[in-house]
Amino acid sequence: MCFFGHGAFGIIGKKIWLNYFAVFGINSVMGTHLMPWVGVIDILMGISILLYPTRAVLGWLVIWGALTAFCRPMSGEPFAEFIERAGNYGAPFALLLLNGFDTVNFKNLFAKLNPGATTGSTTRKQVTISLRVVIFLLLLGHGWLNLIEKKGIIDQYASLGFSNPANIAHIVGVFEIFAACMVLIKPVRPLIAVFLIWKMGSELFYPHWEIFEWIERGGSYGALLALWFALPPTNLPVHNRVPVTSKD
Repeated sequence: MCFFGHGAFGIIGKKIWLNYFAVFGINSVMGTHLMPWVGVIDILMGISILLYPTRAVLGWLVIWGALTAFCRPMSGEPFAEFIERAGNYGAPFALLLLNGFDTVNFKNLFAKLNPGATTGSTTRKQVTISLRVVIFLLLLGHGWLNLIEKKGIIDQYASLGFSNPANIAHIVGVFEIFAACMVLIKPVRPLIAVFLIWKMGSELFYPHWEIFEWIERGGSYGALLALWFALPPTNLPVHNRVPVTSKD
């Protein structure tokens, strides 16, 4: 979802991308020609992960997701834009971590992965921690953007009919930063479910290309959903929680 949505914007020719090409000294004419190619590659990488996931592609998506997100503060946007997109690079990293690094060699870089096939308690714990950090960052970043009244967010609230969109942004910002801290410190399934619904719902109100904006944030939804699965049911006493083994 993340890389399909991102790739769609490359094909559409999202103008703000030219600012990010400029970080590397690429002018607007060349950037306009490159955008569709970058978009096609993103979509192909996304399809690859869906149909034939490999460590090589996952590793590339971690680097590419982080690089494209970091272009935002490098082009003059707030640093919150980078951490708000933690799902873009954090989700493929969690999937890579789930498959382990202990036996990585050139041959199995391109072998099809079977995520979780040999997941032990140690790997499960590492993946859970990484997901908590990723979700903390993406919620913190979005809350931060609300608090500094990012124009695009204020426009969203105004389009929904709020008479004082700045106040709404501040309320949402405080809520999301609180949610980020809860995920990092004490995540529980009911709260993760609430935050998942909130994130999926709140990303529906972009004024332009709403569906692609929503799809592009698939890494954020995926990280929340994965953490929900990774956490033990909250209605079980600790001593009755059955650890997941490789057989499970």
